[in-house]
Amino acid sequence: MSLGPGFADYLIPRAKNALAEAQVVVGYQTYIDLVRPWLTTQEVVATGMKAEVKRCHLALDRARAGQRVALVSSGDAGIYGMAGLVLEICAAQGLKVGPPGGSADVDLYLEVIPGVPALAAGAALLGAPLMHDFVVISLSDLLTPWETIKKRLELAAQGDFVIVLYNPKSKKRDWQLGAVRDLLLKRKAPDTPVGIVSRAMRQGQTTTITTLHDLTKNPVDMQTIVVVGNSQTYTYGDYMITPRGYLAKYSGQVQGSVV
Repeated sequence: MSLGPGFADYLIPRAKNALAEAQVVVGYQTYIDLVRPWLTTQEVVATGMKAEVKRCHLALDRARAGQRVALVSSGDAGIYGMAGLVLEICAAQGLKVGPPGGSADVDLYLEVIPGVPALAAGAALLGAPLMHDFVVISLSDLLTPWETIKKRLELAAQGDFVIVLYNPKSKKRDWQLGAVRDLLLKRKAPDTPVGIVSRAMRQGQTTTITTLHDLTKNPVDMQTIVVVGNSQTYTYGDYMITPRGYLAKYSGQVQGSVV
């Protein structure tokens, strides 16, 4: 199930129900702490960093034993989350899985419950930077070779996409963001708007709008996303706007309050 950004108001009702219905809740310790307000009698199985495979195996073992299990993933479980790994392990083990209420001829019922991903939470705080085509690229080279990441960035810049960067910097990996800025400056203007959001919709949230040229002057970490605009993106007060093209195509504007 997806946790969303971590603040209670952004955890969807289906996810809250899944936690209430679960007999066992499995997750990374930090994420378990975020869902504790919804836990009562559930058994909790928590692990530390870099134990994603272990968590999935623990959750699947409990589920195969007949227990109702909620495997917690931050953001949206299908976006850099646990859903893919769970399904990969099921496929590797030859398990038959299906949605709850589906065929009885399965080994496990599995439901992927969506959530608000960091890119959506961060974009909302920045205004409207993702109104047109965009790509999402993680700078973590733990599972993806840096040369592959670099190629994807080059192609995204060539295509004039808005670019959302996940995992921009860690304690041990501190050089990539500068390299990315230099790479993007070959295709994008130095004054291209850039939004930096840390801990979106949770305690410690910060939001900054800067430029591509000044990107590396701002603090970032693994709980930060960086949104680099395209050639049409501009700033408006405290917001970033990437036009979809409505005003250019249609004449006349409707004025009034907007929610």
